[in-house]
This record gives sequence, structure tokens and C-alpha cells, in this order.
Amino acid sequence: MYRTYLRRELAGRKRQTMIVAAGLAIAIALVIIVSALAAGVRDAQNQALASVYGVGTDLTVTGAVAEPGERGGQRFEFGAEDGTTGDDGSTQVSQSRLSTEPGRSTLEASTVQTASAADGVAAASGALALQNTTFGGELPSAPTEQSTQQQTPPEGGAPGGRFGGGSFNLDSISVLGVDADAVTVGPLSSATVSDGRSLADSDAGAFVAVVDETYATTNELAVGDSVELGGQEFEIVGVVASASASADTAADVFIPLDVAQELSGAGDVVSTVYVQAASAGDITAVQADLTSELPDATVSSQSDLAATVSGSLSSASGLITSLGTWLSVIVLAVAVVLAVLFTISGVSRRTREFGTLKAIGWTNGRVVRQVAGESLVQGALGGVIGVVLGVVGALIIDAVHPTVAAGASDTASGMGGMGPGGPAGLDMTTSEIVLSAPLDVGIIALAVVLAVAGGLIAGAIGGWRAARLSPAEALRSVA
Repeated sequence: MYRTYLRRELAGRKRQTMIVAAGLAIAIALVIIVSALAAGVRDAQNQALASVYGVGTDLTVTGAVAEPGERGGQRFEFGAEDGTTGDDGSTQVSQSRLSTEPGRSTLEASTVQTASAADGVAAASGALALQNTTFGGELPSAPTEQSTQQQTPPEGGAPGGRFGGGSFNLDSISVLGVDADAVTVGPLSSATVSDGRSLADSDAGAFVAVVDETYATTNELAVGDSVELGGQEFEIVGVVASASASADTAADVFIPLDVAQELSGAGDVVSTVYVQAASAGDITAVQADLTSELPDATVSSQSDLAATVSGSLSSASGLITSLGTWLSVIVLAVAVVLAVLFTISGVSRRTREFGTLKAIGWTNGRVVRQVAGESLVQGALGGVIGVVLGVVGALIIDAVHPTVAAGASDTASGMGGMGPGGPAGLDMTTSEIVLSAPLDVGIIALAVVLAVAGGLIAGAIGGWRAARLSPAEALRSVA
């Protein structure tokens, strides 16, 4: 009887049913799309930060930015016997020097142990960011006394001629000394081996290297070849690719940390410490503890660095945070109010009906259940339509593949001047990231619950209104 009457009443009020269901459907669809876009922006930010943070890295500890006066220039000195002299008398010279990055200070290696011993830390590893600079070129043959005397000075030049000329190149690549046994946290943990192998614990003290895939392709390097760093030949044992297709690994070349410290002359220091918290809930506490333990260092979390992301990715994040969420809340609230108003309006038009039903024996509870049941069905219908619209909207976004630009601002975080392996590594490039809208089953379920809840609220208020009607009002209405 109840279901039959419920079905008949809904069929007789199709316009009200569709308006209430449509309002709730639009609100639910907006909630799903905004939530999916928010998840997509978070994924995009993680992708933009992939070159900085290794897999499982929650915090980074870096040294302070060096003062401008501390940045010494590179100086290359050659002795009389250096270089190779060719048949034409010219001399080929080349020198490679490995040094810490200019404008960046270092931390004592004991910082790694300090971080590892902190409460809530699961793992920690250190890295030393270096720069390998190679100076090379050709010196022309020195003129003889006779050729000098016979040389005609160039127009506007000094008489007697002068010795000069030559061609020189200055090349620089980024090198990162890493803990060879750090497989879960640190730069190499975010990269995949495309050829050969990664560094291992047994590589400590060995002149072996792993190179970035892009660097290897550009310079036609492969496993088994060698690369010169700081005047020392390193055997290439592996080629690695970034875990993210649009981000580079943290350096061109990776070598064992102890070798990097010795060959560069930096000593027992690191430039970055990567920290993995035992759980996500410990990150804030661990950051506070490390900041207290290491007052001269900068302790950064991924959320801190996410605030430095700039470009259209930042605009998308701000739009969803500032506008999308509030718009969803407002539209959902308006839809619920609309459902309540339509339900109350319907109850007012049904005064004769409810009064008559009460006159023939319907209780207040039965009247409330009738109105609430109608509103519940309208809410459920709106929820189903809203889920369909929301899923279709998210799929359209995935199909369109909108791109956003992502970069990072050094000054925003106060960590300017840091290079590979440090937070400011993001500033090296501005990349295009495809924005997706991943769907969450939990969000979809929540959307349906919200729609049903909106129907229940409208039904409860409308039912309470209907229950207050008396049979006498119905009789007067009939008369």
C-alpha cells in the first residue's frame, strides 16, 4: 500500500520531482568534478616536485644559502709540461675540477645520524651536490724570434706582433654524491634503472657512476663507458630514468658519497639530507624536532615546497581551493534549500489530501513517512544523475588532457641558490604537466550520501509541516 501510494504520488508530480532531482544532481556533479580536479592538482604538484623528493621522502634538510662573498670563482692552472703538443706546435690542454656548488653551504655528515635518531624517522640519507667543470682548448704554437721580426703588424695593431689566439671551452655538469645503500629514500629511489644497475653498498670507495638517461643520450654514453670527473675516470655501471616522464633526475651523474667527498676536497659533509617519516602523521612533529635540533639548517616538507610552485598549476590550485570548494558548498546548500522549499510548497498544495488522509485514520508518523519517502526518492534520483554527470565530466577532462605549466620560485621559500638534490632544484626548468581528474570511489559514495541526506532534510521538514495539518482544515477546504 505504502509503495503503491508513493509511486502514484511521484508519478503525479513529475515536474517537482525532476526539479528537485536536477538541483541535487548539479550540486553532486560539481562536488565530484571539483574533488577530482583537486586530486589531479595534488598529483600534478607531486609530479612537479618529483625531481626534488625521492620516493618516500617526506622532509629535506639543507644548509643555508651562502653569502655572495663566499662564492669563489673557478681557477685553472697549467704547468709548462701540461698538455699535448701536436705536429703543428699547438698544445691541447684540458683540466677537470669537481667542487661544491657555488652559492651553497654544506652540513656536517653527522647531520644524517642526527636525523636518523629523531623520533618518528624511519630512514635518512645524505647527498652532496657538486659541479664538475672542465676547461679545455688549444694553445697555438709559440712564435719564433725570426717569425716575430718578419710579422707584419695588423692594421691598428701594435708593431712587432704579439702572441695570442687559441680556442677554449668551459663545460659544466651536475654531480650528486649519494648514499649507495639508500634504496628507499633519496634521489636514486625516485629513479628507475633503464640499463645496467644502480649504485650498491659495495660501491663505496669505488670510481663507478650512474648517469641520467637524458645526459647519456645527449653524450652518447652507455654502460661500460667512462666519464671524467675531477680528473678521475669513472666507469658507468648504470643508466637511470626519472620516475616522472616530465621531470629530470636530480643530477647528470651519480657517484658514491664517500668518493664525492674525497675527490672534491669538501670533506665529511653533505648538502642535503633526505628524511622519511615513519608515518604521515609524524611529519609535522619530525619537522619541528629537526628544526629544533638543527637551528642552522633549513628543514622543508613537501607541503612547504608545494607553496613555491608557480605558473598555471598554481592558478589551478588557487582556483580549486578558493573558488571550486566554496562553489560546491554553496550550490549544494542551494539545492537542499530548493528541495525543502519545493517540498513545503507541495505540502501546502496538498492540504486537502493530507487532511483527508488523517481524517480516515492516517497517523502523523505515517504522513511524515509518506512525505519523507517521496523526498528520499527524489534525493536518490538526483544523486544517481549527479554521479553520472560528475563521472562523465571527469572523463571529459581526462580525454581533453589539459596542460598546466609548473615551475618554482626560489625566493618564495627563502631557499634560493640551491641546486641538484636540494629544494630549489625545481627552479631548473618550467615543465608542462598534464592535468587529470582521478575519480575516488569514496567521494562518489559521499556524493550519493549527500544527495540522500538532502532529500531526507527536505522530507523531514515537509513531513513535519504536513503532520501539523488537521482534518478540520481539510473539511473547510472541501466546503
